[in-house]
Amino acid sequence: MRELCCMGCYAVTEAIVNAGLEHYYQERDVISPTAPLPEALTILQGYDHPDTQQQFIHREQNLACAELSVEGVSCAACAWLIERRLIQEPAVSQASVNLSSHRLRLLWDDSKTPLSQLLSDLEKLGYKARPFRTDTHAGLLKKESRQLLMRLGVAALGSMQAMMYATGIYFGAFTGMEVQYRDYFRWISLIVTTPIFFYSGYVFYRSAWYAIKARSLNMDVPVSIALIISFFASIYATVTGSGETYFDSVSMFIFFLLTGRYLEAKARRQASETATDLIPILPRLAHRVLTDGHHEQIPVTQLQVGDKVLVKAGETLPCDGKVLEGSSAVSEALLTGEPLPISKTVGDCVVSGSQNHDSPMIIEVTKSAQSSTLATLHQLINRALSEKPLLAQRADKMAHWFVARVLVLAVVVYVGWYFVEPSHAFWAMLAVLVATCPCALSLATPVALTAATNTLAEHGFLVTRGHVLETVAQATHIVFDKTGTLTEGKLELVSVHVFQGDEQHAKLLAAALEQYSEHPVAAAFKPLRLDDLPSVTDMHNTAGAGLTGTINGQVYRIGHAEFALGHDAETPAEGYLRIWLSSQQQAIASFDFRDKVRPEAQSVISMLKQKGLTTLILSGDQSHAPQKLAAQLGIDTVLGGLSPQEKSAYVQQLQADGAIVIMVGDGVNDAPVLGQSHVSVAMSSGADLAQTTADAILLGDRLSALVTARQIAIKTQIVIKQNLKWAFVYNLSVLPPAALGYIPPWLAAIGMSLSSLFVVLNALRLKRVN
Repeated sequence: MRELCCMGCYAVTEAIVNAGLEHYYQERDVISPTAPLPEALTILQGYDHPDTQQQFIHREQNLACAELSVEGVSCAACAWLIERRLIQEPAVSQASVNLSSHRLRLLWDDSKTPLSQLLSDLEKLGYKARPFRTDTHAGLLKKESRQLLMRLGVAALGSMQAMMYATGIYFGAFTGMEVQYRDYFRWISLIVTTPIFFYSGYVFYRSAWYAIKARSLNMDVPVSIALIISFFASIYATVTGSGETYFDSVSMFIFFLLTGRYLEAKARRQASETATDLIPILPRLAHRVLTDGHHEQIPVTQLQVGDKVLVKAGETLPCDGKVLEGSSAVSEALLTGEPLPISKTVGDCVVSGSQNHDSPMIIEVTKSAQSSTLATLHQLINRALSEKPLLAQRADKMAHWFVARVLVLAVVVYVGWYFVEPSHAFWAMLAVLVATCPCALSLATPVALTAATNTLAEHGFLVTRGHVLETVAQATHIVFDKTGTLTEGKLELVSVHVFQGDEQHAKLLAAALEQYSEHPVAAAFKPLRLDDLPSVTDMHNTAGAGLTGTINGQVYRIGHAEFALGHDAETPAEGYLRIWLSSQQQAIASFDFRDKVRPEAQSVISMLKQKGLTTLILSGDQSHAPQKLAAQLGIDTVLGGLSPQEKSAYVQQLQADGAIVIMVGDGVNDAPVLGQSHVSVAMSSGADLAQTTADAILLGDRLSALVTARQIAIKTQIVIKQNLKWAFVYNLSVLPPAALGYIPPWLAAIGMSLSSLFVVLNALRLKRVN
């Protein structure tokens, strides 16, 4: 064993040794000092470069995470084989293939294994994986669909001709046919079937070959064996003029298998296309403004925080940022749900993926391309579609268990027929293998989950974790935060009561403290546009209570009465929120804010209760506002004045009593209780998407999406159970007639294709939920 200088030498050496040509190293007399790397390997190693990886790799828990487009994925067995091969690598933490969209989500330790090595391993299996990008991925899927359609067209045209000649041979066998005419029909059938066998059937042989190389089995292995044996046995019979030919069976078998695969693939792509279409494509280039006032075009991935970017009218914003110059109308429908453009001027924040309508603006970049709002949304959707819930994992295990039993049964059928009627043994065994292929079983769960996830995204409920649909369907309780969830969270300062000093000074102190907070109260001070805010040191945020900071050597507190004053105080009028500013527990001023209840809140609560959910409010507000809001909306239980830890403890007690809890909050201030609940839902406007750990996000803050989520989640579980029952019933019912020889292989192929198509079409019903 010798050390090699690079992966290129390793790949070449491995190929030479595997081919049995290791004596080459003993017999060569010239060693090339500049032997080039294999071209394919050089391309793959380009994906290890940091500048390249910056475009498609992000970090999750100190691991590299990449979204890849995969070519050559044709069935559930392909997805299983890819996952199994990659997970064998010690550096790989997760490898999950979405069969509907042909996308691979890879989570691995890139300090141990470079990406190029993992991609090379996949190419050895016969699958080409490249970094995912929405526009190029769509082109890849169209290319694969077009190639499959061409193969199907050749099979359709040829099989019709082959069947026509086979009909003549069959009638001749009963009525009598001269040998030269029989041989003529056989030779013509061979000519017609040859392009079908080699061109249309190539997808089966390729898949089978790579499966065997990987020491695995998929259903293309027995199919390929049957086709190869049948075709070459027919050639032998044609050349020798003896025996029987099966050119018609070969051509029809390939045609029906390709028909089922094409229709199934088309339906699966339809199920997975919605969420991707909802999220705009980030532009590749941006106009960076130089110090001399000119601008240059650079890749979006090279933008740094602090760069200035020119966004012209009609362009898509390439980054998250703040407006420095200009004003325009910007469409942010993706996050706000507002279809009309929103006016943006100097100082306003904008998000990537928004459309600039009217005038050019200069934006200061506040987030890199990798951590932008648009990139985060893509990452969250991809993560949700790649994670397999418990039900899907069970279905996969059942499918592999079923395959092993079917292979054993097929051997038993062959042996049984061999002693009864040897000429039927092979065809009966093949019929059993094809008819009972667990493709429908493997598709039953993932296709339904993909269709449901994308339909929910269309309705404004963005699923970011794989378990959400299953858990939402089983939930018994739904808990809401008050401010920013049931209310709009857009607090408006309506009155100031001053106890020390003047009102302007009190506002300056309060605004200076609140500038470090993301709470809706802090946002209410920003429209005041106060200048020359005093500097604050020793800032401390007490979650659910308030802020503490030092200004000019004096310690100030701002928050609710218990926190700021050390005791309760007079409550404000109904519908108002009061915040206190103090120093040394002496009141300086109080601020009254007004918030609006979301207009759809009452109808949403009513519909959720109709769907069997117990509704609760857990709020940190110490006034009587939570109780009054609960009475107004018809909420079952309300608790106010709770700290984040107390909210979490209450949910934990519910869970101990057997409740399955959904928590809806703003994503940051409610982090402990969101983490404690079975399913956490964050409002998209309430938190930095890159920081939230919620299981789902309400795009546009549409509470009505919760009702849709509950409805689709329940229907998804029904569809999955229907699909699983159908797959089991079909496979078990078709087994006896196939084993007894009543079902020929070509008819078994039709049944298998229709069975898979049924579960896909049944899952597509989830796209039509109102």
